[in-house]
Amino acid sequence: MLSRVADSLYWMSRYLERAENTIRQLDVTMSLLLDASETSADTRWQRLLASLGNPRGVEWNGDLDSMARLLVFDDEIHASVTKCVNAARENARQVREEISTEQWQRLNRLYHQMHSQEAEDQFSASMSDFLASVVDGIHLFKGVSDTTMIHGEGWQFIRLGRYLERAYSTATLLEVYQESLLDLPEREYSGYQYLELVGLLRCCTSFEAYCQVYTAELSPDRILEFLLLNRDFPHALRYSIDAVRQSLDAVQRTGGRRPPDELLAMAGKLHSMLRYTTIQEILDGNPGAFLHSIRQQCQQIHELIYRYYVHYSIQSALAV
Repeated sequence: MLSRVADSLYWMSRYLERAENTIRQLDVTMSLLLDASETSADTRWQRLLASLGNPRGVEWNGDLDSMARLLVFDDEIHASVTKCVNAARENARQVREEISTEQWQRLNRLYHQMHSQEAEDQFSASMSDFLASVVDGIHLFKGVSDTTMIHGEGWQFIRLGRYLERAYSTATLLEVYQESLLDLPEREYSGYQYLELVGLLRCCTSFEAYCQVYTAELSPDRILEFLLLNRDFPHALRYSIDAVRQSLDAVQRTGGRRPPDELLAMAGKLHSMLRYTTIQEILDGNPGAFLHSIRQQCQQIHELIYRYYVHYSIQSALAV
């Protein structure tokens, strides 16, 4: 596959996953602010911004509505919904011949929804409903991609982008929450902190799934175990890294190019780390450092994907 095609499909998927992540976290944060608690609006917003990578140009100003609008409509902020949808559509436009008509139509509808004259009015009338409709559009695009596109090399790069972005975002979210909430002794938890834990699970669309495994009794240890090590839940880190490895293997089968040993080793190392480490070992060590290591390894995998599939030389292509 041409490097520009792999690049565009990969980033199209990453940007849509990033937009969905921003929406989920914003929606949860605004919902939590409706309940009086010991956690201030400033603390919650600082945590939200940290989990989004502290986007440049966004500083807490005490105005909830203006802050929310920035994260949805400002097209200069890298984590804003509009910025991500714009970038996803531009990447799709560059590889229009590689995606289906249904994919292009679905992404176009999402783009025009964000740029319509009614968008900000709808946001003002009901932020939650507006954000839910955007998430619906992203989910529809993912479903259309899976059902109308050949599951060849191009589709695998879409899958790579989706799950690598998801793994990085989940690790970042857990690292932010670990310091402020997950690190507290269980006896120190109060009612408002229970709501914060529910909010964390909702940020990963995992509250119901968690309850099916552990019941509704929330425990920081179990939340970490579920979001880190569960192999069956699509937003868990282990599941995401499993999907990354599967896509790298599939690129070899469908594209005829063997993934380089360096890339396979890095993905395999992270996979083994999540597969064979127990939650007790993580808790007995340094959970924050463990999560930070996952983020670093996700970034290294991204850089290796770029080196060997996007910016590769003729010599490196022949070598593999």
